[in-house]
Amino acid sequence: MSKALGLISGGLDSTLAALTLKQQGVDVTGIVFVTPFFGAARARQAARQIDMPLIVEEIGEIHLDVLKNPRYGYGKNLNPCIDCHALMFRLAARHIHNGEYDFLFSGEVLGQRPMSQNFNALQAVAKHADCADIILRPLCAKLLPVTPMEEKGLVDREQLLDIQGRSRKRQEQYARQWGLTEYPGSGGGCLLTEKSFTGKLRDLLDHQPDCTVHDVELLKLGRQFRLSNSAKLTLGRDQQGNEALQAALRPEYTLLHATGFRGPTGLVSGTPTEADLNLAAAIVAGYGKGREEASVCVRLQQNDTERIMEVAPLSQDRIILLQIL
Repeated sequence: MSKALGLISGGLDSTLAALTLKQQGVDVTGIVFVTPFFGAARARQAARQIDMPLIVEEIGEIHLDVLKNPRYGYGKNLNPCIDCHALMFRLAARHIHNGEYDFLFSGEVLGQRPMSQNFNALQAVAKHADCADIILRPLCAKLLPVTPMEEKGLVDREQLLDIQGRSRKRQEQYARQWGLTEYPGSGGGCLLTEKSFTGKLRDLLDHQPDCTVHDVELLKLGRQFRLSNSAKLTLGRDQQGNEALQAALRPEYTLLHATGFRGPTGLVSGTPTEADLNLAAAIVAGYGKGREEASVCVRLQQNDTERIMEVAPLSQDRIILLQIL
């Protein structure tokens, strides 16, 4: 029995790719990669549903390096899909080279996405990943050149599929046929394709090109304000957001909260000056219950040290000008 390792997002296509191979007796295992932009929840659910082992690997830092300078550029937003897929194949290929599996597979469908899943893009991904001879795409294999896996008899080409185009009708047909009842809708799952998120990310990359995964995670935790070219404020939207910011505190960050008045928690990242911290404190005060006061005391915490800064709350019209949308 041949053994295959597949890139599993948890979407319908990658799940069907695994089932296509399972139907002909291939021993399949899934692998999912986790970054600040996509997680493993959907892949875990899909793996449970089809009784498939799943490997979860965190690749935030290396993926962020690729995102900052993609060889093949971006899609509609900040999604470097070709570079991203190549990175995943390259990392997954280590398991093949170690002798754990015979080949890789994925749920890509020829023509489904005009930029990243046309024939040239699929070839570019395989070449860039340096593992073209061990990648099988079961859902559209019959439309692609015969692979070494088929030539060696590791899989039966006649039992592979010839799906192409953007319609999901054939995938849904196979899902019903194979008893796959729960799967997410098309699209979604990657923050890099969402315009509302990528605007904030673009601002971060433009002003802080050396940003880390921790800096990126802050983009998901609340309102974002640009204090200067080198510093940014994240402001909690509610109690849950405030607690998340407190949990995100690191030695290089500064936590802010007004004293004596209820209000949001703030977290300053980057390399702030004293003027940046003063402005951040004024924004925190301007969002709190003491916004009508002449001055408010704001507690600043960094590196296990605390101090109090007295500021005049910033008016809403001035705060709005600083918000990153």
